[in-house]
Amino acid sequence: MTGYEIIRRAIEFKKPPRIGIRFDEVGVNDTYIVAYGFGKDYQPSRPGEDEWGCEMQKTDLPNMGQVKEHPIKNLDDLKSHRFPDADDDARYETIEMVLPYADGRYVLGYIGQGIFEQLHFLHGFTDTLADLYLNPSLLEQTLDSILDFRIRLIRNYAKRFPEKIHGVTMTDDWGTQKSLFISVPMWRQFFRPRYKKLLDAAHEAGMHFWLHSCGRVNDLIPEFIDLGLDVINLQQPRALGIEEIGRRFRGKICFESLVDIQATLPHGTREEIGQEAKLLLEQWATPDGGFILGDYDDPAAIQVSQEQKEIMFEAFKQFGKFDVGTT
Repeated sequence: MTGYEIIRRAIEFKKPPRIGIRFDEVGVNDTYIVAYGFGKDYQPSRPGEDEWGCEMQKTDLPNMGQVKEHPIKNLDDLKSHRFPDADDDARYETIEMVLPYADGRYVLGYIGQGIFEQLHFLHGFTDTLADLYLNPSLLEQTLDSILDFRIRLIRNYAKRFPEKIHGVTMTDDWGTQKSLFISVPMWRQFFRPRYKKLLDAAHEAGMHFWLHSCGRVNDLIPEFIDLGLDVINLQQPRALGIEEIGRRFRGKICFESLVDIQATLPHGTREEIGQEAKLLLEQWATPDGGFILGDYDDPAAIQVSQEQKEIMFEAFKQFGKFDVGTT
């Protein structure tokens, strides 16, 4: 059975022969990620400026950096701002070249930062939270421009590479260690309708939708499930509460996860890693599917040794009772 079929069955709860695996560092990956490139006219006007006009500050470690200059401060800035063009042919040239190497794997198309992350990159995190109350019109207009770009990316993926990209993925961190950044009613007002349009665009194109979100996002998971989100990537299972998430949501959505990236993975003993892997499979996976083991690789945030990753992978093999070589 191909990697594509294993991942598809895991997402759709159609009895895959084992859990899905996305773990390049140990040489096992049922998925293949592709990403759009820059438009042909992209020319940064200052060092660190990205295509959205945000100035990124980076360290020596490989990472996307942190925004230190936010280009949209008011409605005048918004009216004059030049947003990227998702229909630019140049964006898709690299995908055209690399797709033949997917080799039977599930192809996942990256569509960038989520609509909330892109919003506070453009407007600033503190100002974004304040202007949900003080200047909602500015935020809604900015959000709609961000949303339009993401939806057109999805449609271009489907049109240019028919049936070759199986899912799309984005990152939108929604929580602190203890709670959401905003209330659920406010999320429903500003973000739920736009998430619905995003997910509908993917599903209409025959693709699954994957979302990564850090923090204690427990109260948003019912919203995501109701909207039809296919896969949620959660990398802090301890902060979420492994048993709580399992009790409330097991079998209702496919989880992509691993042992906790802040505590267990970098600092846990072999026994602690094994116990958490076992608990995750018991609480979040089902006999019909619903679990994908995903890697974590962000040295700027948390440094994890190769040995710790290998210990975790072996624990999931043991308690998941799967043989990577068997399909």
